[in-house]
Amino acid sequence: MILIITSNSMTQCMTVLTEPATDATDSRRNSHREHEIMTQLRLSGGSCRIRFLADRLQISEQTVRRNVRGLENSGLIRKVHGGVQLVDALSEAPFHQRMNVNESQKKAIAATVADMISDGDSLFLDVGSTTAYVAMALKNHKDLFIVTNSVGVAHTLATRNNNRVFMAAGELRPHDGGTFGKRAIDFIEQFNTHYAVLSVGAIHAESGFMLHDLQEATLSRVAMGCAQTTIIAGDSSKFGHRAPIQMAQFSEIDIVVTDQPVDNNIVTLMNDNDVDIVIGAVNA
Repeated sequence: MILIITSNSMTQCMTVLTEPATDATDSRRNSHREHEIMTQLRLSGGSCRIRFLADRLQISEQTVRRNVRGLENSGLIRKVHGGVQLVDALSEAPFHQRMNVNESQKKAIAATVADMISDGDSLFLDVGSTTAYVAMALKNHKDLFIVTNSVGVAHTLATRNNNRVFMAAGELRPHDGGTFGKRAIDFIEQFNTHYAVLSVGAIHAESGFMLHDLQEATLSRVAMGCAQTTIIAGDSSKFGHRAPIQMAQFSEIDIVVTDQPVDNNIVTLMNDNDVDIVIGAVNA
């Protein structure tokens, strides 16, 4: 094929050739803005107002809304009245996936919690992934008195070392093997344990300790009321984020076990409310 280019066609070709470059530049700019918006949402605990994002990023509200549409189409955020919210702040990954997330940190936290428990102690363990690792870390303990709503915890600690394991009644949920509802709550209210060891979905300076599931939060509050000491087992990824359901305020918790030093603002709040922070060392 022979291509003959005249001056007019050259201009047209040059125009055509420059348009993709402009599109690429716009795409990079939008990608950068979307990244900035996602970062700001995470720093703000999962949700922000449009005006706040515009002020913080020094761009127009129209620019924020345009980039928000792209993020919403990608399933990363959702629009709420006057603002936006991270999708992962509203939901939680399935249990088997959470068991594989931050595994070394959860094992370090579990070992630290297990060191706090003595042979013969009584404790409640919930259905969270970190507390599943706590149950594994307690395998060599003896004469434990365990109350749980997790079939995984019950299976790990029953029929060994003279332990006594009490499993809350109710239908097992298919995605995590937990029991919830009135029958489970009525069962747990019969006990008075030394410890309640609880998992958490998010920890935020303004909102305290949060979960993604209303049934879990309700049952956790009951278990806290039946225990002398409440221990939160949560890795450092939980800090600075929000979840939809509040479980407890800082004043209601006795000990927080995590894997890294936490933000100074949260440390101050915990100190003001007599909450002990214990750091579990992660093996290199």
